[in-house]
Amino acid sequence: MQIGVVVGGGNIWRGVSEHGEAIGRVTADYMGMLATVINALALQDALEHLGVPTRVQTAIEISKLAEAYIRRRAIRHLEKGRIVIFAGGTGNPYFTTDTAAALRAVEIEAQVLLKATKVDGVYTDDPRINKKARLLKRVTFMNSIRQRLRVMDTTALTLCMENRMPIVVFDLAVKGNIARAVNGQKVGTLITE
Repeated sequence: MQIGVVVGGGNIWRGVSEHGEAIGRVTADYMGMLATVINALALQDALEHLGVPTRVQTAIEISKLAEAYIRRRAIRHLEKGRIVIFAGGTGNPYFTTDTAAALRAVEIEAQVLLKATKVDGVYTDDPRINKKARLLKRVTFMNSIRQRLRVMDTTALTLCMENRMPIVVFDLAVKGNIARAVNGQKVGTLITE
């Protein structure tokens, strides 16, 4: 099994949504990319403390801390049994880490994109606000986009749809869910064609 991880940075920096006009969008997005690098380094240390070999690759060059993202090098690390942690998003403002995850999954020819999140799958509406929201066990890419289910941004969904990259959305906080998802057991919601 080969595992690549795209980390977010929302626990450190939320960008424009929190800081409004005080910081411009492009600067805020770059600050978010730096936050993902901090999280990637933390995850790397935690995994290596457990004896799991890892490599961090960033879409923005920070050579003192991590490798620059190079597709072939990432694939080689995966072939050698290392977990590759992808940081820095896409390296471009205006793109989310969801889009980075979709892009990296397609580039390394992954079999599936696993999105670990705060809810147990894709709902018809926000379950924290609407108690009548229904959990969808399976949904198509187009229905996710048409119904604006907000599981991922449209760019990420479209990239996965165009490349036939299935997505599994599941609750990160449920113990064992990552292992179940990685082993192909049914958890959360499956998004496919």
